[in-house]
Amino acid sequence: MAVEKTYEEINEKIKSGQAVVLTAEEVISLVEEKGVTQAAKEVDVVTTGTFGPMCSSGAFLNFGHAKPRIRMSRVWLNNVPAYAGIAAADAYIGATEPAEDDPLNMNFPGEFRYGGGHVIEDLVAGKKVRLRAQSYGTDCYPRRELEIDISLDDINEAFLFNPRNAYQNYNCAVNLSDKTIYTYMGMLQPKMANAHYSTSGQLSPLLKDPHFLTIGLGTRIFLGGGVGYIAWHGTQHFPEMLNASGVNLHPSGGTLSVIGDMKQMDSRYLRGTSMLGYGCTLTVGIGVPIPVLNEEVMRWVSRSDKELYAPIVDYSDAYPNRTGEVLGYASYADLKSGEITINGKKVKTAPMSSYPMAVEIANRLKEWIASGKFEISRPVQLLPSVKDNIVPKALPEDKYIGK
Repeated sequence: MAVEKTYEEINEKIKSGQAVVLTAEEVISLVEEKGVTQAAKEVDVVTTGTFGPMCSSGAFLNFGHAKPRIRMSRVWLNNVPAYAGIAAADAYIGATEPAEDDPLNMNFPGEFRYGGGHVIEDLVAGKKVRLRAQSYGTDCYPRRELEIDISLDDINEAFLFNPRNAYQNYNCAVNLSDKTIYTYMGMLQPKMANAHYSTSGQLSPLLKDPHFLTIGLGTRIFLGGGVGYIAWHGTQHFPEMLNASGVNLHPSGGTLSVIGDMKQMDSRYLRGTSMLGYGCTLTVGIGVPIPVLNEEVMRWVSRSDKELYAPIVDYSDAYPNRTGEVLGYASYADLKSGEITINGKKVKTAPMSSYPMAVEIANRLKEWIASGKFEISRPVQLLPSVKDNIVPKALPEDKYIGK
């Protein structure tokens, strides 16, 4: 008999303390032992986790009004510019915005020691940050300058709003050139001396529900150590890149736009990050619960690192010039072994994301659900999937100015 469960049935079991919850790592061995059907009968929720640099991140902040009032038209937090074109006392701090006096890559490779991601981490950690604001002055907002130290407790509202997080998959990045290069995938040594990958593989949220059978608008998630929600599909959401078997061979696939209250969060799961020669960003912890509604959900959620692949791409030419060339594919099992073979050459591998932290996130979410503190939310609408055939767009080349 086919397995069919509802969100309501699963939540009743969560509330009564009877729900069976496993991490996406734990469920693999259960399916190997008992098969998909029996595992789907036994397990109610599978938790996932990922912890890695997520550049399309930031926070909306409402500072409250000064006396006299100021219409903040320019804002800095610890000398990092924030976007103030929203309202008098609102701003958005982007994770990749560097401090205004940062030398950037003028002394290459730049260190990018402090940026928007670090501001977010400092606020969540309870530290004071220096707010500086300027205005042109109006009758109702006469003040023209403001400078004050504030903490998260002093701010009316502070919520993380990340337009693109939890990439379904990433490239495995290598460098075929004769010089060291510095990228968002880290420092890549010449002549393919190393290979970097990201994503937590068999724990990665969108690799475990690749067709978005349970993930959608309003899905309650673990975000930065607190409770968050999926607000929309993320930017660059191209789920049609999955091949027929459901193995994501493209470096993009689906993405999530997520939102959550920073005042609930923990700086252990939100870390300002500096990437040598590239820029600054925010490393974000995300965990998505997947309700086991049927055998199809269980079939996808139980795929192991041996069944999940990343495309291998040269970041000295193919990636920056968008040639589309792929050198091959590597399973996450091979990538995590510390060495892969590319064109007959053995290459050392290293992750940009943290698998131990992904395990911790999946387990913490599991504990929340098993204790009845965290119920599963039915999405208002599932996210676009393969059947929606979303096609990525690029800038028209005939309109470029400069090179």
